Amino acid sequence: MNTAANFVEKQTSDRPVVVDTEANPSDGEMMALQWFGKENVAVNKVPIPKITNDRDVIVKVTGTTICGSDLHLYHGEILEMKPGDILGHEWCGIVEEVGPKVKNFKKNDRVVSSFQIGCGDCSYCKKDLTSMCDRTNTSKVQELMYGAASGGIYGYSHFTGGYAGGQAEYVRAPIADVNLLKIPNSVPDEKALYLSDIIPTSYHSVVCANIKEGDTVAIWGLGPIGLCAAKWAQLKGAKTIIGIDNVKDRLMKAESFGCKTINFDLVKDVVKGIFEIVPAGVDASIDAAGFRYSKGILHSVQRTLALETDTSETVNEAIKATKKFGTIALIADYVGYTNQFLIGGLMEKGITLRGCGQAPVQKYWHELMKKVESGEFDPSFILTHRFSIEEFKLLYKVFDEKKCGIEKVFVQTRFSSAPAKGTPQLSSVNELLKK
Repeated sequence: MNTAANFVEKQTSDRPVVVDTEANPSDGEMMALQWFGKENVAVNKVPIPKITNDRDVIVKVTGTTICGSDLHLYHGEILEMKPGDILGHEWCGIVEEVGPKVKNFKKNDRVVSSFQIGCGDCSYCKKDLTSMCDRTNTSKVQELMYGAASGGIYGYSHFTGGYAGGQAEYVRAPIADVNLLKIPNSVPDEKALYLSDIIPTSYHSVVCANIKEGDTVAIWGLGPIGLCAAKWAQLKGAKTIIGIDNVKDRLMKAESFGCKTINFDLVKDVVKGIFEIVPAGVDASIDAAGFRYSKGILHSVQRTLALETDTSETVNEAIKATKKFGTIALIADYVGYTNQFLIGGLMEKGITLRGCGQAPVQKYWHELMKKVESGEFDPSFILTHRFSIEEFKLLYKVFDEKKCGIEKVFVQTRFSSAPAKGTPQLSSVNELLKK
């Protein structure tokens, strides 16, 4: 173990940054999902990571998943990807090895990891804003583009630090006391896993949208984040929630727990559709769709020709549909520049347009774990399938193509327990495709 180099710092502009984003390789091997180019991923045997710093933990992964935002990587839309990068930012597991300065964890503890990595010591981390950590992302490109870099993220390119991800059998967890949470015995992996991202991220979107009792809410995108945001909005007391998507299963799931829905394939004027449900417009809007989903020919052509990176269509719809002095929260991924943005509507209506940033998971962790443990919030309603890590390559393709009703999955490894009661049994992507 290289303790002499423990948390060596260098200057990037005037910002000290932790530079040991890569683990030392061991002699052992594990299976991991690696990226090799646009729509080119594969499960390979790679070295098991070793502890690099005294505050590291090595975890045997017992549950991981694929996220809609992983598709941005799959399609080569995120900067600073390198062939061989291990993907995956959502994972839970069992502690295998503990660095000598780790205080809160021991071997065999069950843990879930935050998808983003905080140092625990910078001014942002001290305010529980770990996703904006000043010391865990070495990307000069992000700092140049945005004026400042956000915190590091597992398995999400060197644009977010270059940390190896959790779509693997082992993960090195840097600064474990900050970035891991113990899982109570009463909470199975199939629920705990989603505290790594979608539970706190969806909750964060509702907080940022300032949703209150009696509010009307519109949510663009009914993937796992959008559906969970709808549940949180209900728990906040929203009286009307409108979900916008074009996937039948998603729309039906939202309707099953009381949401109004709009299928934008059938209702071409989404804003008009919203006004037919709530004539005055909505108090709050959440964009859980993102920059990839251009609907009109103009933005499709502009993105194809690299005249813009992100489409403004969803945001513009939200500006029109949101009440004067209402709030719009962007929880979906946006990465660069957009054209035809309705800035006049934003200003003249007095709308607060809030970029949620990556959710500061650790800020909400303990509160949300209690809600999961008590049953107040049960994330298993979004879980559709369980697969094996060996099928990750095909899973990416099928997930991207929205086939077989695959939404949020639980991916098991050789270290996983049997499926918890009431959760999907192990199935095969290949077999689903044959049906």
